[in-house]
Amino acid sequence: MNHVFGPVASRRLGRSLGVDLVPFKHCSYDCVYCECGPTTSRTVTRREFFPPGEMVAELRTVLARRPRLDSITLAGSGEPTLSLSLGEVVGFLKDEFPGYTVSVLTNGSLLGESRVQEDLARADRVIPTLTSVSESTFRRIHRPHPSLGIDAVIAGMERFRRDYPGTIWLEIFIVPGQNDSETELAGLAGAIERIGPDLVQLNTLDRPPSEGWVRAAPEIEMERIRERLGRPGIPIVGPGSPASPVPVGEDEAQAGILATLRRRPSTVEDLVRTTGMNAGGLVKHLGTLERAGLVTSRRGPRGVFYSCRNQTSDDGGRM
Repeated sequence: MNHVFGPVASRRLGRSLGVDLVPFKHCSYDCVYCECGPTTSRTVTRREFFPPGEMVAELRTVLARRPRLDSITLAGSGEPTLSLSLGEVVGFLKDEFPGYTVSVLTNGSLLGESRVQEDLARADRVIPTLTSVSESTFRRIHRPHPSLGIDAVIAGMERFRRDYPGTIWLEIFIVPGQNDSETELAGLAGAIERIGPDLVQLNTLDRPPSEGWVRAAPEIEMERIRERLGRPGIPIVGPGSPASPVPVGEDEAQAGILATLRRRPSTVEDLVRTTGMNAGGLVKHLGTLERAGLVTSRRGPRGVFYSCRNQTSDDGGRM
């Protein structure tokens, strides 16, 4: 399948079926911490990247089997709100498969646009990201499209909150040395109050980043930051308890591994949760794929991460 992937065991969303609405890697940001690597097309222009019928057909095929899911998540290769097919795909899911929760992972940069707000209106959950209220920090971390400024981005989130009937989970992503000072955290605390999300999630690096200097914030620092944000009940995102994996046959094993790695770097442990295979079998297949030049490995925050070598223009993903 070209647009639907998983289910994967997401740290934030549980058992999540992913949907790619944009090609790798079209985004309005070029974040230093992005697990998908550098942005190849930095843009704020919305367009229809794929025929919506293709995505709908794939979803109908997968969902006809009524898989057990915690979320159908529009995420993947870049910024999903850039797609003009967003509203049509959300509407299809809510009309034909209303029993599933539809989530949209977004960097939040386009939430102030009225058409984006209309497209997202029927989604159950929207999850934008915020790292700073400082323009200089915003630019260092996100390297955004030149037309974007943090004040306008936050104002757009506030406008979206006023009219959106669903649930908003606001991700605060910490990059040590960039947005963890007392001044930065005070600014974030104020922005959280203005936006008024239903939930705030505190997150930090978990997979190999776009820029090698980015590191994960230690647990003790995340605890300090949670206290400074001044809002009760903020969860710190961690490995957590994964959803049950989706078992696959031996013939599908390597195809399933490659499909997962094209969209997100993964450890052996991640792949165990995602594919349902045992660790020994996975190590064997990864060795074969690495020797064939299809897979590469490098050490990351949680150990050795595997990813596809020479990702093509329709690969990528983040959940």
